[in-house]
Amino acid sequence: MPHVPVLLHEAIAYLAPKPGDFIIDGTVGGGGHAKAIAEKIAPGGMLLGVDWDKEMVKKITLNLKRKTCSVIFVHGNYADISEILRKRKLPKANGLLLDLGFSSEQIATRGRGFSFMHNEPLLMTYDDSREPVKALLRRIREDELADILFTFGEERYARRIAKEIKAEERRGKIETTGVLVRVIERAVPNRYAHSRLNPATRTFQALRIYANDELGNLERALRSLGEVLASGGRAVIVSFHSLEDRLVKNYFKTFGK
Repeated sequence: MPHVPVLLHEAIAYLAPKPGDFIIDGTVGGGGHAKAIAEKIAPGGMLLGVDWDKEMVKKITLNLKRKTCSVIFVHGNYADISEILRKRKLPKANGLLLDLGFSSEQIATRGRGFSFMHNEPLLMTYDDSREPVKALLRRIREDELADILFTFGEERYARRIAKEIKAEERRGKIETTGVLVRVIERAVPNRYAHSRLNPATRTFQALRIYANDELGNLERALRSLGEVLASGGRAVIVSFHSLEDRLVKNYFKTFGK
């Protein structure tokens, strides 16, 4: 089943691509936004699609039928788009789209440990150059881990979960998502383990954000908007949790002052 982006129509409406525009999809993923953009900028437009996940770039390169516009796909981090433009001698863009949520295809087909619903290798990284979570859990101290879970996951039982994770690591390596889920369930009260929200949700979110430096990437991307967008250009950013949302709103409040 193809990935359908959340807020697709709203994002395209705010981006307002038109024939002849140069638009960047900085998180091309499964290509839902890219396909819609390509239709809007034809004829004569140009689409640059960037994604940190090499396999997603391969898929979209094969699957997106080219319209009467130029299409370029690049394996790279959206935080480096200004550098990508320089290296490829591309102009500043009329629009930039960043969809900060990861694709359902990455959960369903990648086997990288993004979901606590499947027992998979505990990687959680978009790019192979990043340190996988299974190694990260062995390296960092218990107090550092607790801070990560509380800061990036807003996990109320961060210290209990961190303590149980490090205790499990002393008994044997945590190599899979299934083992990590069981450790989390042991650490939290029964009422929490059986609440509406899966008790692993916030821990998995926190570890994914930290492992991929997602907030750092977002800050870098926001700081480089002036190098990426042409005069009158538009940036549309779709965020999915309060930490991202706060960064974006605070930046836009001060941008141009």
